[in-house]
Amino acid sequence: MSLVHPIFSVLVSKPELVIDHVAGYAALVQEEATSAGTEVAKRAAAWAACGVGALLFLVFAGVAVMLGAMHEEFHWALVIVPAIPLAVAAVAFGKARQPMPAKAFAELKAQIDADAQVLRTLGGRP
Repeated sequence: MSLVHPIFSVLVSKPELVIDHVAGYAALVQEEATSAGTEVAKRAAAWAACGVGALLFLVFAGVAVMLGAMHEEFHWALVIVPAIPLAVAAVAFGKARQPMPAKAFAELKAQIDADAQVLRTLGGRP
């Protein structure tokens, strides 16, 4: 039985294979991080739109209340104008609260598990 794990003999005899394997891992990490980063950026934009919509709603609602108090007659514009940013804030809030995809970095984890299984199998051989 060899005292040296088979991975070390591959490291010594064929280092280019290990370098290619590590480069493959780097590409996989970059690909999965890019997709996860896109989701985070979408969520940040949705939260920003929600905040701006809520702020505009508060400003327009306050102006509508002041104008409504000054004039005796009712105008639908005093309801519709604040309702538009409120609707935008509600839609953005719904988008921002959507859960992140559960499969983030799932392919990377599967690849690491497969490599670990191969190493365990190689280590058990005489």
